[in-house]
Order: sequence, then C-alpha cells, then structure tokens
Amino acid sequence: MSDRGVLTVRLVRSFEHRNFKPVVYKDVSLDQTVEEFVTFIKRDVSERAGLPPPFKKFDYDTLKIIHQPHGAKTNELVMSLEDDEQLILRNHCRLRTCGVANETELAFFRMEDYKRFKADPHTEW
Repeated sequence: MSDRGVLTVRLVRSFEHRNFKPVVYKDVSLDQTVEEFVTFIKRDVSERAGLPPPFKKFDYDTLKIIHQPHGAKTNELVMSLEDDEQLILRNHCRLRTCGVANETELAFFRMEDYKRFKADPHTEW
C-alpha cells in the first residue's frame, strides 16, 4: 500500500449555485493529518494561478469524501448530503485513517454553508 496518492479536491463556493472548481494534487502524503492537508490546500489555493479570486479568498474549513476509488458515485452534482459521520474528515485524524486513498475525491467547503444548504437543499440557476 502506497503512502502517497493523487487526490482531487473540489473547492465548493456555493451549494445553491453548484459553484465549484476541482483541483488535483499529486504525490500527497496519506499519513499527514487532515489539519496539515487543510493548511496546505489553503496556502496552495491562495497562490494558485488560474483560479478566480473568489475561490482563492474563500474561507474553506471542512473536507468531506465525495468518491473513493472503485466505489459508486453520488447523483448529487456537488456532493452527497448523506453519511456525514463517516465521510467528513476530522482534523486530528490521518488522511489514510479517515478513509482517504489514492484517487479519492474530496469536497472542501465552509461548514456553515453546508449546514444551511442541508437544512434547505434548494438549488438556483
């Protein structure tokens, strides 16, 4: 089992407007903590060329597994609203221990926005 992997992180700006951008990270240590990976993503996103400023300046705070390799994908366009207990990553946990493996897709979003959307899941176009 490799201790490194390729992870796709979906930067979610708005659940209601289905506004997100995927960013791919290669050679990610799966033995780092969620907190360390969050710090890395925030720094990278703020400096990444080609990302629109609203994505660079957004206050992301939570990671959730969207899809694991060889697993079923959700029908939701942004991410599933189910199984938060198993799929939302806890800061003190190592990525691998939280179920993150090579080719896992994650959503990175603001928890406050997610809770509001989950309570009233309507979308706007």
